[in-house]
Amino acid sequence: MNRLLTFTAAIEGATGLALMAVPSVVVRLLLGGEISGASIPLGRVAGFGLLSLGMACWPGRDPTGNRAPALQPMLTYNSLATLYLLRLGIGGKWVGPLLWPAVALHGILLLLLARQWRLGNTKRSQL
Repeated sequence: MNRLLTFTAAIEGATGLALMAVPSVVVRLLLGGEISGASIPLGRVAGFGLLSLGMACWPGRDPTGNRAPALQPMLTYNSLATLYLLRLGIGGKWVGPLLWPAVALHGILLLLLARQWRLGNTKRSQL
């Protein structure tokens, strides 16, 4: 089971990295179709999720006994999503009515998760 989980996590993580880098190539190879326009940024955000899923499912990721093993992957996802959506908004090409609220929401979640992660690391270092 551990090998299967490792293999699956690696595949999902690699697919996520590929979607982040070249979403049009991944879609062409997987679905035989072309994407353009807003589909490209959306494909990248999906890549963030797959990378985070791969991280969350990686066996033995947290040997310290952290009670929230999904904290680091969720922190990774929200960091990437916040920065990328912010970049899209500043660029001005892909700005819908919910872009800035999404940037704000992911930014707030990022700060809260980073605080939680920092508190957990501080407690472990005091042991």
